[in-house]
Parts: sequence; structure tokens; C-alpha cells
Amino acid sequence: MDQQIMDKPLTVVVASKNPVKVSAAAEGLQRMFPNLHFTVKPISVPSGVSDQPMTDKETMQGALNRVNNAFEAHPDADYWVGLEGGVESLQGELAAFAWIVVRNQSMVGKARSGAFFLPRAVRELVEQGIELGTADDMIFSRNNSKQAGGAIGILTDNVLDRKELYEQAVVLALVPFKNEALYCQASQ
Repeated sequence: MDQQIMDKPLTVVVASKNPVKVSAAAEGLQRMFPNLHFTVKPISVPSGVSDQPMTDKETMQGALNRVNNAFEAHPDADYWVGLEGGVESLQGELAAFAWIVVRNQSMVGKARSGAFFLPRAVRELVEQGIELGTADDMIFSRNNSKQAGGAIGILTDNVLDRKELYEQAVVLALVPFKNEALYCQASQ
């Protein structure tokens, strides 16, 4: 990506209207490319996976589907970002994380956020088919926590919140765009 300041802002379509995801995408892009200007357009598109993805693979597929559906809806943008939160059972516990996929016309970058384990009461509700955000609201007496700090914000008393967790993964998904020459080299 050209690091010179551009007169025209680049259009970024974020495949979500959740303000946490939109902010994470916008701030991750701005951190990686501080000399560029972005106009962020949030849209609602289907993930093509369960409302609560239950595996790493399903969560990544949801992020890929979202970014591709955003591309189909707005093919004239410069970048598209898909974010999908999910969980996976590991050694009898339930880990929570997100996959982020960033795409432009010629490249795709992918990254997973850090993961953390959910408390037993939350895990049991999610395993019964309740979406993580709803389970958090039920256990912690919150309202719409997934559009605020999320489970990680609740569990860390906002030392780390959902936006920060996702923003770091957005930065990691942008590594190929920051190092385009390395990632676009022809296979030898």
C-alpha cells in the first residue's frame, strides 16, 4: 500500500454494523497506515455460518464469507474487512476468539485474535446453543455487551476490551498489505 498521504480517502467496507467491529477495523487500518485517510462504510451482510460459530474453522469461514459478501455488495471500494467472533472447545473448556479477513482487489490478509477461556457458567449456556453475547448478558446482568467491551471486557474489568482484541487482529491481518513485496513474490 502506498504510504504517501493521499488526497482522496480510501473506502473501506466493514462487513458489520456492530460499532465495536467497525471501530476495531477503522483504528487497526489507521494504526498500520497513519499517512492514509479512510472512509469507513459499515454494512450488514450474512456470515453464512451459525450465529455462534463453534469451531475455529467455522469462525474463519464466517469472516471469509463476510468479507466476500461485502465485496459483492460494494465492489467499488478499496478494502473490505470481515470480522467473526467464535468459540472452540479445547480440553473441556471453551475458548473465545475472532478471525479477521482484510481484502483488496489483489490481496487477502487473515489473522486470529488472542484467545481466552470462558467461565463455566458462560460455557454451559453457549454449549446449549445461546450466543456468547447473550450468555454474557445473562450471567453478568448486562445489556448488549457484544456491542461494548464483550466477554473479555467484562472478565478483565476493561483492562482489555473486545475492540482492542479485534483491533490487534486487524493489524495482524494487514501485515501482507504493509509488506506487499514480500507477500506477492512469485513462488520459486
